[in-house]
Amino acid sequence: MKQYLKSYVEEIDQLLEKKEKIDKKMIEEHLIKIGFFQHERLIHLIVTCFYAVFTLFFLAVSIITPIFFPVVLILLIFLAFYVVHYFFLENSVQYLYKQYDKMKEV
Repeated sequence: MKQYLKSYVEEIDQLLEKKEKIDKKMIEEHLIKIGFFQHERLIHLIVTCFYAVFTLFFLAVSIITPIFFPVVLILLIFLAFYVVHYFFLENSVQYLYKQYDKMKEV
């Protein structure tokens, strides 16, 4: 998904740089893709929140029973990757909004 989003953003940026005529069909397609990426962002937000809750739960359990500490470390690693990916999606979707505004002006 990350590579697909990057390539799509670059494709639209190239169209906007060339100042080519952007028709309504392209704008509608852009809005549909924004919807897809928003859905992806929502799913990753939910998963990230669940990982955060599980991490906190196992952290509390590992204070009582230290045998669960390796589980906390594993969950922290996954949580860090999910947070980084979520922020990538968040920033990219916000950039797509800006592209949409530029597409309407052209």
